[in-house]
Amino acid sequence: MYKPEKTPPKLLIFNFFLVLFLLSGCTSIKKTIHANIRADKLQNSFHGLVIIDADKQKEIYNQNGDKYFTPASNTKIVTFYTSLKLLPKNIPTLNYKVANDTIFVEGTGDPSWLHPYFKDSTAINWLKNQETVALYTKNHDERRYGPGWAWEDYDTYFSPEKSTLPLYGNVATISNVEGLKVSPEIFQNPTTEKDTTIKREEFRNQFYIAPTEQDTLEIPYVTSDSLTTQLLQIATGKKVFVTQHFPEGEKQTLYGMETDSIYKRMLLKSDNFLAEQLLLAASGMVSDTLSTKNAIDYMLDNHLNDLEHQPRWVDGSGLSRYNLFTPRSFVQILQKLYREIPEERLFSIFPMWGPDSTAEQWEDPTTEPFLFAKSGSVGNNYNLSGYVKTKSGKLLIFSFMNNHFKVPSIEIRKTMYATLKNLYENY
Repeated sequence: MYKPEKTPPKLLIFNFFLVLFLLSGCTSIKKTIHANIRADKLQNSFHGLVIIDADKQKEIYNQNGDKYFTPASNTKIVTFYTSLKLLPKNIPTLNYKVANDTIFVEGTGDPSWLHPYFKDSTAINWLKNQETVALYTKNHDERRYGPGWAWEDYDTYFSPEKSTLPLYGNVATISNVEGLKVSPEIFQNPTTEKDTTIKREEFRNQFYIAPTEQDTLEIPYVTSDSLTTQLLQIATGKKVFVTQHFPEGEKQTLYGMETDSIYKRMLLKSDNFLAEQLLLAASGMVSDTLSTKNAIDYMLDNHLNDLEHQPRWVDGSGLSRYNLFTPRSFVQILQKLYREIPEERLFSIFPMWGPDSTAEQWEDPTTEPFLFAKSGSVGNNYNLSGYVKTKSGKLLIFSFMNNHFKVPSIEIRKTMYATLKNLYENY
């Protein structure tokens, strides 16, 4: 008869103390985190933090993980996941069909056309080889701004209008260091040197820059069919006219730049325009009508239908205060990203964060880069969600959300960094 071998007494004692050591370590980490969150400077405001071990699928800490917060630009994490699920490797840059010696085209929401950073000219060069171009602009269900956006931000760099065929990032780029320089040049004449608190008239493309301004300004312009047509004619040298119908039948698609480059810029710079346009482009993969709502509804019904707490999600950028997500929801979405994308690719796109802001280069000389996370801020709110690579080689997924504080946001960021660095060093 088989008799199992007895575990030697010394080994039993060792295992017992090992378990005690590990439990005491976890307890110590939890106490430190809890003390940070209960610090005086975080009182009278609302904070949530969820942390899990990515490989063990084990929850390490949960404070208000099931409560809803204003996510601000953490919403871009969901836009990133949506884009990865719906968009191909190269972004659809326009749809077209040839009929009666005319090329009919419609925009797909691709934000890269002549963009100040990307400067992509794939579609422009293609259009240069066409004869007559008819532009269809009715393939959308969008207003120029998202629901809940602040109307007074119309002249700020972070609030360009949404459109199906954006050009130059839907901004005028203006500098005044060595003479007045404006791109696109069509806005040169309606740009005036003037000391004023506004950078553009609210409903027309009249721009202002101070005579002593040393920075290059990016000022959103008012979009319209006539302006898009004019800009396209200048860029392509071809006659372009607006059409009220698109021919029946199957459309062809022209593809542009690789989407990973757009994702990386969107997350690193927290670029609202890129986020909104990516969500529009993604909607074109599930509907003939470009619609932010269509993309959101599709994701909530399909790839995000297993979230424990269904969010209120209304835009791609997080500009709207109508958005509501829980820390647990962000951790679950980050888990999906980690499971579905090779780690090397994921962390080449996701930005680093430290010690108090998103950065291209790691800023803490005392440690190796260990934080890959997306921040999100709007007045009195600062959130951070992402990944911690610990010194011991483990990977943690977290969402740290802070709403309704009145202290300077730098105090919140310091607390967050100290908490996450403690995880890096001790877990």
